[in-house]
Amino acid sequence: MKKAVVLLSGGLDSATTLYIAKAKGYKVSCLMFDYGQRHRKELNSAVKIARLAGCKYYILKISLPWKGSALLDDKIKIPVHKKGKFSVVGNHIPSTYVPARNTIFISFALSFAEAVGADSIFIGANIIDFSGYPDCRPQYYKIFNKLIEQATKKGVEGGKIKIHTPLIKCTKAEIIKKAKKLGVPLKRTWSCYKGGKVPCGVCDSCKLREKGFASLNMEDPSYD
Repeated sequence: MKKAVVLLSGGLDSATTLYIAKAKGYKVSCLMFDYGQRHRKELNSAVKIARLAGCKYYILKISLPWKGSALLDDKIKIPVHKKGKFSVVGNHIPSTYVPARNTIFISFALSFAEAVGADSIFIGANIIDFSGYPDCRPQYYKIFNKLIEQATKKGVEGGKIKIHTPLIKCTKAEIIKKAKKLGVPLKRTWSCYKGGKVPCGVCDSCKLREKGFASLNMEDPSYD
């Protein structure tokens, strides 16, 4: 059975990506990161989702003491938006960007994949309804896949490990549709940048999620 490593954060996109990998017939191992983020709500959601999907999971605890992001430093404010405002992507990279986060995470996933004989890495990156992070762009993954060919024993010996981004050009509404079709436990997903009992409803991630559910005339079950 072909093997895959899925980067699972506990959010809507990564959870849907996990179920896509499973639907493609992969034996999936989920990789999660405790990297000093301001709350553990999303990480706890990731564990629940992996268990519901019947997948093994691994949590790596790493430290980014230099911080540099509102998701790591409580002295930096998380950007918020007025109720009903859906346009959150501007011409600047927001303070919630974690420096080189996907590069760090994929590097660990690549080591893991090569060690266990997996030929695929799945990540829920998206360039349509996203906050403008540079490491969510298709060209980033195209270049990283080229790097893998030169940076791994498997690649040099003619094998292949490929990063898959099945949601890269999907709108949030399209992602929700896929999630519903695949049976993703949407109620268990957590996208909010804050760690309250219910989503804040005003951060970038909440607004993008709200936009997706609203366009489908659906209620977001995470508020139940």
